[in-house]
Amino acid sequence: MADTMLNARSLRSSTKMTALPVLALVAALGLAGCTTNSTSDAVIRIDKAQGSQENIASLTSVINANPRDPEGYNVRGSAYGRGGDFRAALNDFNTALQINPKFYQAYANRALVYRNMGQQQQAIQDYNSALQINPNYDVALIGRGNVYRTAGQDDAAFNDFNKAIQNGTTDGRAYHNRGLIFQKRNDQAKAIDDFSKAISLSPNSPEPYNGRGISYIALNDDDNAFADFNHAIELNGNIAESWANQALVYERRGDKQKAARSYRHAIGLSPKYQPAKDGLARVSAAG
Repeated sequence: MADTMLNARSLRSSTKMTALPVLALVAALGLAGCTTNSTSDAVIRIDKAQGSQENIASLTSVINANPRDPEGYNVRGSAYGRGGDFRAALNDFNTALQINPKFYQAYANRALVYRNMGQQQQAIQDYNSALQINPNYDVALIGRGNVYRTAGQDDAAFNDFNKAIQNGTTDGRAYHNRGLIFQKRNDQAKAIDDFSKAISLSPNSPEPYNGRGISYIALNDDDNAFADFNHAIELNGNIAESWANQALVYERRGDKQKAARSYRHAIGLSPKYQPAKDGLARVSAAG
């Protein structure tokens, strides 16, 4: 699931097809990481309006009026980050931290930019710095957990997500990401519970619907999986994984025409998304 910058303050078949073993299914659908390729590849969802000249100018005027207030640089850095100007974002977070070395939110924001730049060790260092100042800061725990999870360090990631949950976080990403680890461990009941909790906290996010759907598929509950994948598409029709997941249910039901259509749609959204390419090859060969 995607991380976000701080605000201003701060997968039962109805056919004879044999279900894939769950771990093979998880691997085939790219679920060793996040369920959505678009968000796992870009942890910051780029919003060019945030980095618009007008918005930046407005935030700059606030900084000019209060040049020793680190919050102004943190807010503008977040805007630069959302706008995709990561270098400018780093400069602002650096300035904020020079003014206030205890500004743990700025450390977490800078870590997120480092993650988007592929500099994972720097991200870990910044999350560690934030947590040294505020050991219970859920944004840093979830962010660091995601770095660990994408690096295959599932136990360390689980501990971070678990701590955020034990601390009472209301951020659905903690449950979603812990659910992905339960899913990878083939503990589908616990995964479904976590995805459901994530949905209750973030009902407009498609990622936990995709995650829960995959666990339903692993339990051969295709009807509930299909409902989840379709709802993920309703929430955001531009995510390739949702369409590939929907296609998988069609494929399991023996409806190769509809499966091929959904796989093609997924490929149209993300031409390099391998599970959709593999799925289309299967149904095309079978046809």
